[in-house]
Amino acid sequence: MEKLLVTGATGNLGRLTLQLLLERLPAEQLAGLSRNPDRAADLTERGVDIRQGDYFDYASLVRAFDGVDKLLLVSAVAFTDRNTQHYNAITAAKQAGVKHVIYTAIQRDEDLGINQVGVTESDVFTEQTLRASGLTYTILRNPIYLDYLEQYLAADVYEKGLRVPPGEGTMAPALLRDLAAGNVAVLTQAGHENKTYTLNGSQAASYRDIAATLSEIHGQPVPYLPVPVEEFLESYLQKDVPGPVAEFLTAWVAGVGLGSFSKHTDDLERLIGYRPTGYREFLEKNYPAVGPGTTNESARSA
Repeated sequence: MEKLLVTGATGNLGRLTLQLLLERLPAEQLAGLSRNPDRAADLTERGVDIRQGDYFDYASLVRAFDGVDKLLLVSAVAFTDRNTQHYNAITAAKQAGVKHVIYTAIQRDEDLGINQVGVTESDVFTEQTLRASGLTYTILRNPIYLDYLEQYLAADVYEKGLRVPPGEGTMAPALLRDLAAGNVAVLTQAGHENKTYTLNGSQAASYRDIAATLSEIHGQPVPYLPVPVEEFLESYLQKDVPGPVAEFLTAWVAGVGLGSFSKHTDDLERLIGYRPTGYREFLEKNYPAVGPGTTNESARSA
């Protein structure tokens, strides 16, 4: 019986992956990694073996990966030393005898050469390290998360229009739950060895397309208003967002228009066996039309 371990067990993607795995496999087959196992008490109560480990603590990783056959390496957060953390995890996995490592990268388009601040360079390093390690690997390049699409649209989009840096690039964002289901497929099925997948939701759209969709949902025009990158950055700074964070968020929003996330495939649908949720379905649920006596805020939170 294979032992499967998911890192980031207390994070959104890692926790969802373990929850979905519990629907298909016995708990004794599953393990999770967390810096603070107490935060995964709900998974422990369901029988998942939550092991303490930190990407910066190599010895803790070797101990945590003992007896593991397949490892889902959920990438570290941006603005940390991701190279060291991922190198430690891959090297520890090899030392511990792990056979197959699945890595969650961020989607990119090598032909365009756009560097998404905080992740692209370390993703390239990690993928190269994994391929050179001799381990069986699978690389899952994740898209924009539908769950966090509001960070790209802004809460006041109905009042002020969709104000974003210019560009006609498209994205096909996906729900974390659908991406977690993709993780489960690779962890539990054969045939994904030494492959790289670009994962997407079921519908691609530019910011212009999204503004048109919001207009239909809202019942009133939601204009698409391209603004200079500097102006968009300033809008974050005026909200007291720290400078480095504002620059990071601006680069990601601008990256969509430039085409960083324009590579669309059906890889996710083929992995999970059903149509992933598309952006229009998500917007219809989270940005419903505003009727008489209904405020935008109450409609959005319905």
